[in-house]
Amino acid sequence: MSLRLAERSRWVAPSATMAMAAEAARLKASGVEVFDFTLGEPDFPTPENVCAAAERAIRDGKTHYTPAAGIPELRAAIARHYSTSAGLATDPQQVIVSNGAKHSIHNALMALCGPGDEVIIPSPYWVSYAELVRLTGAEPVIIPTTEAEGFVLSPERFREAVTPRSRLLMINTPSNPTGAVYDRAQLEALADAVLQTEVGVLSDEIYEELTFDGASAHCFAALRPGLADRTVTISGVSKTYAMTGWRIGWAVAPLSVAKFMGALQSQETSNPCSISQWAALEAITGPKDAIERMIAEFAKRRAYVIGRVAGLKDIGFTPPRGAFYAFLNVERHFGRTLGGIELTDSTSFCQAALTSAKVAMVMGSAFGAEGYVRISFATGMDTLQRGFDALAAFLEG
Repeated sequence: MSLRLAERSRWVAPSATMAMAAEAARLKASGVEVFDFTLGEPDFPTPENVCAAAERAIRDGKTHYTPAAGIPELRAAIARHYSTSAGLATDPQQVIVSNGAKHSIHNALMALCGPGDEVIIPSPYWVSYAELVRLTGAEPVIIPTTEAEGFVLSPERFREAVTPRSRLLMINTPSNPTGAVYDRAQLEALADAVLQTEVGVLSDEIYEELTFDGASAHCFAALRPGLADRTVTISGVSKTYAMTGWRIGWAVAPLSVAKFMGALQSQETSNPCSISQWAALEAITGPKDAIERMIAEFAKRRAYVIGRVAGLKDIGFTPPRGAFYAFLNVERHFGRTLGGIELTDSTSFCQAALTSAKVAMVMGSAFGAEGYVRISFATGMDTLQRGFDALAAFLEG
């Protein structure tokens, strides 16, 4: 008798981002040059001071188990960051360090949601949100936002979505995939609406340092009195410090929630990598010169992408104000045949672009936004230049 998979195997699918990246990698391995715009991963090396801190940790024998919720030094540094920079009074016991921000989101959802609950998610949304909600037995309730709205959830749309089963609202600003950044007034209006309900908030702020054109990120939990008691804030070192492979993220939560998340993590994974934790401590507390250079380079790439998209045939686009993504409306190409493939949706568009132009992108349907594709500009200028040349030629047919 063969093993029988659990019921959840019917609906848990691999990450669409990872799937497209894997297909691009397969082509590269066969000798094909691919312009890979799939992964949201900074192409810069991890700063030298951070790597040196990891080396010191190894030499000093800091290679064993740590407390499941993270080393005290790192939890204290994260708490200081929120207390001083975000205006959110935070006790280190409220901080749970995990194996990346995705793991932190999973822990928070497992702590707060279960069968019969609803989780409100504005779309477009990061590819894993809905799947992570379903893993808890809860139901994701998708509320579409539009390009005309700036891909921002209004208080009115939030109120319309609330039911007696509503447990959480998930927000992400700066946003993956759109690059939208809620301004302070928009967040405050949404916060006021939340406070009129019994709904909690999971605020994914992983791109908080990556903003452009005068935009600023704001810590949702710090906006209004009482919000901190019903908000879990998510962040980490992956995007800001070019540390995607180090796998360190964190959650800042009300103490009772944090305690359960720590207990859950102790059963699931135990502590995050000890060496990575010491590296993350240096990233947070050490010099920021390398980070400032990275952000400046992202700004240059963003400007280049905006200029190139403006020259693409029949593509709609709102320039991103944060993160490192361009979210392109490709609907006007549906009905065409390019590269021998009829374009009927964002998936066929991405397949045709990869097959014909060797440009790898992620389909908008993975983000709950059919008709769009996402391009990551977390890659070198040479790849951007030649990739956009190939994409432009592809669209001309």
